[in-house]
Amino acid sequence: MTRQTNAKNIGRLGGRAVYVVDGARTPFLKVRGRPSAFHASDLALAAGRALLNRVGLAPDSIDQLVLGCVSSGPDEANIARVVALRLGCGDRVPAWTVQRNCASGMQALESAALDIAAGRSQLVLAGGTEAMSHHPVMLNELMVAWLGTWNQAAGIGARGRALLQLRPAHFRLVVALLRGLTDPVVGLSMGQTAEELAERFAIARADMDAYALRSHQRLAHAVAQDWLDEIEPLYDSDGMVFEHDDGLRPDSSIEALGRLRPVFDRPVGRVTAGNSAQVSDGAAMLLLASEEAVERLALPVLGRIVDSQWAGLDPAQMGLGPVHAMAPIMQRHALDSDDIDVWEINEAFAAQVMACTAAWTSTKYCRDNLQREHAFAPIPDDRLNIDGGGISLGHPVGASGARITLHALKIMQREGWRRGIASLCIGGGQGGALLLERDPTGDLA
Repeated sequence: MTRQTNAKNIGRLGGRAVYVVDGARTPFLKVRGRPSAFHASDLALAAGRALLNRVGLAPDSIDQLVLGCVSSGPDEANIARVVALRLGCGDRVPAWTVQRNCASGMQALESAALDIAAGRSQLVLAGGTEAMSHHPVMLNELMVAWLGTWNQAAGIGARGRALLQLRPAHFRLVVALLRGLTDPVVGLSMGQTAEELAERFAIARADMDAYALRSHQRLAHAVAQDWLDEIEPLYDSDGMVFEHDDGLRPDSSIEALGRLRPVFDRPVGRVTAGNSAQVSDGAAMLLLASEEAVERLALPVLGRIVDSQWAGLDPAQMGLGPVHAMAPIMQRHALDSDDIDVWEINEAFAAQVMACTAAWTSTKYCRDNLQREHAFAPIPDDRLNIDGGGISLGHPVGASGARITLHALKIMQREGWRRGIASLCIGGGQGGALLLERDPTGDLA
């Protein structure tokens, strides 16, 4: 039977409907001070191979591969192409990499969806990957300049004079991960922007810790119920198997969280390692298809991508990006909060998610910042990040946008729900969101 497409619901993607066939991800592995066994391309390869095996497609049957990644390694230039070739897609399948900080995986999905909607592709493998444990430690510019002098020095005398110029400052290393998590325009780390939101919306430390505990409890429940069937195991070269997100702390407690010291605004701040997202390695991949490809190949359908939105805002308030991205989608489709069955707002920080839900229901915020006369209805607590999020399972920055999209669709399938929204805040002061849909009767999905 041909699927009936409601043109009104296609939204900003325009053109043809875009279906999500299925998805797979690796376990998210917490960074523990040294590089893991997996580079970013290894992770994406594992997720992509498992996904294609699930749906029974050969790698060379896709039209292109789009991959989000914030910082690939020096041997992974255009990491999407590296993954495509290692996956066995063959020389003819083009591949390209996108980068939009924390939303890189979501950007890859939208880029793939737009090509399908425009009729340029029929079948696209898209998602995100990040090996944050492999983000480089670099020489500083002073040392790089000295090395240039050293290389140009001719003779023992010139090299001796160069050596005499070395000072302790030359040996200060640049940790790319820490530098990358600091906004160069406003000079605030991502954690400091969360502190700004906690102050602005009067979010108490105890409430942030309670949110963090809930994230771990919800993830633990999902694991116990075997609900995370999108996860495929990883195998390293020593034969070790990684089957679950390893940052879960099922024994976490309010007392334990309360003992953690502030990280970003010592000693009086509220944001701690316990109520922030974990730094992790991981990948998530989804297979997107046109209606023609779904019918021709008799593919299953998990749901479809209906609409997308990107938004910009003050980098110091970047955590509110989901509000700015979700609101236009809601307005275009004449929806309010109760019309959405499942919400995935990436848990960069407990303060950030809680600030989003506060701004969402603030008439003043909506009027002053969203050009909307009335606030939205509250997002039901039991529909938001139902199975935990970045605080409990990790936030590999290039992968999270793909993960939350996939998991929102998985929840909708599990519960028989129709609509979902996946959204993230983005370093640099942006927000991104996707509107997702499936029909419990099977007409759309």
